[in-house]
Amino acid sequence: MNINEQNVNLSEQTVSVFGYELIREILIPDLLGKETPQILYWAGKNLARRFPLPTIEEIIAFFHDAGWGDLKVERSDKNSIEFHLDGSIVSSRFKRKDICTFQLESGFLAQQIQQQKNRITESFEQQKRRAQSIIFTVKWDQKDITED
Repeated sequence: MNINEQNVNLSEQTVSVFGYELIREILIPDLLGKETPQILYWAGKNLARRFPLPTIEEIIAFFHDAGWGDLKVERSDKNSIEFHLDGSIVSSRFKRKDICTFQLESGFLAQQIQQQKNRITESFEQQKRRAQSIIFTVKWDQKDITED
């Protein structure tokens, strides 16, 4: 079975928000402890390497299919892209937990854009609790070319 067939089979199944949050907000932090945000950032980068996406539209679709929320590009210039993430799962995570991290998503975006731009990238998460959304700013320097 190839990756596309796996994605079709997986996208037909659903997981409850409660089940998702048990793993994401309780189990993973219990296992990883205070290093959770840093490890999740690098885990997101690793996921992006396993699922390389050549366009922004495919990244947006991946977020939807993964149940991470509704991703949109807010602005873009020659050295950065600003994404906004919202949706019911984001709102639910804010409501259920005082402290939550979106570093998995941040690392995923950093690596996807790095692969697309062939530039070393970093992504920064900014939580907007009142707006129930996240802003990810992905930045790169035109001189920091990757060797891939």
